[in-house]
Amino acid sequence: MLGYAIAFFVVALVAAFFGFGSIATGAAGIAKILFFIFLALAIVSLVSGMMRGGRRSVL
Repeated sequence: MLGYAIAFFVVALVAAFFGFGSIATGAAGIAKILFFIFLALAIVSLVSGMMRGGRRSVL
């Protein structure tokens, strides 16, 4: 999921560089949403791994 967020961010940067404002805005919005979803899932995974005890998970 983080890979998709980075890909949309790169698309937004390229679109902004070439002057496609609406495409850049849309791609940046999608990248932001995907990043926050990734961040929430990473935190949930980390907390559930800590509650389980035994093994430690590495991001």
